Amino acid sequence: MLISCGALAGCKMVVMDPSGDVALQERNLIIASTALMLLVILPVIALTFIFAWRYRASNPEALYDPGFHHSTQLEVVIWTIPLLIIIAIGAMTWISTHTLDPFRPLGRIAPNRPVPPDTKPLNVQVVALDWKWLFIYPDLRIAAVNEMAAPINVPISFKITSSSVWNTFYVPALAGMIYAMPGMQSELQAVINKEGEFRGLSGHYSGSGFSRMNFSFRSFNQQGFDEWVGKAKAAGTRLNREAYLKLDKPSEAEPVRYYGAVEDGLYDAILGLCVMPDKMCVQEMHHIDSMGGAGEDGEANRKRLDYDNRWLQSGHEPSGATFPASGRPPESSVQPEGMMPRDQPLSRGGVNQPRTEPDQGQGNALPGADKGLAPPQLINPSTESHQH
Repeated sequence: MLISCGALAGCKMVVMDPSGDVALQERNLIIASTALMLLVILPVIALTFIFAWRYRASNPEALYDPGFHHSTQLEVVIWTIPLLIIIAIGAMTWISTHTLDPFRPLGRIAPNRPVPPDTKPLNVQVVALDWKWLFIYPDLRIAAVNEMAAPINVPISFKITSSSVWNTFYVPALAGMIYAMPGMQSELQAVINKEGEFRGLSGHYSGSGFSRMNFSFRSFNQQGFDEWVGKAKAAGTRLNREAYLKLDKPSEAEPVRYYGAVEDGLYDAILGLCVMPDKMCVQEMHHIDSMGGAGEDGEANRKRLDYDNRWLQSGHEPSGATFPASGRPPESSVQPEGMMPRDQPLSRGGVNQPRTEPDQGQGNALPGADKGLAPPQLINPSTESHQH
């Protein structure tokens, strides 16, 4: 036990020492629920040793009563204490479920510090890409990749989505884990109370670059945040649809970069899976469905609804793709696109490029290849009878 404690002495338990009020309330909930459960666990452990010692075979003073079958007092204790603990935990769960609802606006920025009436939250739009994070500040008209900043003691309103597969947005020092899903939007209301630099990460496996899908969450005083915004605006690069489509391609360990301007409506197009030209937005399809559908005319919309948000048709393999989606057979020597080469020189720009032909000796068809008939033995099943 002492060795284990010594080994953990250098670890920083961020979840138990958070820097944001939402994470602080979640930490308190963990402590309170654990303490309530220990009210049963600790006495049971202690009584196990007491009974084993008290009723050992060599103790002639212990009462031996083989006819014992019931005790009302004992039954009351056995059932009442767990029942009270369950009621207490249930009440805590009910209250905290509503208080810490990620969609609910914050009622306070710190213990005993309610949100001032005229406070405007910092709006941040978060997009999970393969394998990096994009942060768009719609009110400030800037964006950043793999880095986010916020002023302390100011509510932050997150809108979270994904470009390809399910993911989770997680800053342990700030708040709990929130899902990011393509074509859908999650929300999170949070606040950071301490200045510093904190680690953000993906908490949901999303492909071969998952372990490097981290970002930096930086908190400043108002002056420091204004300087960070100025640095982002000075970048000069504009995030439009063309720049976003280049950024959206699979890549690993992307460096921090800034965009000094953002195209209007870009996040809505990302959310609607219609950044690519000639694609129908999800919202438009929902409207058509709500009006009763388009009938036979809806056939023309099929191609517009074929979202290549995993970059398969364009020759860029999806995140974590395996055969047949990527054309790489299982256990192939060909590493996924966007990964940093592990067992080969850092050639070809340092990352694996899209494949233009199947893996050697496999004959796997790439996306877009001609689709011929299956082998005859698969089309015409054998009619011969077999003896069993």
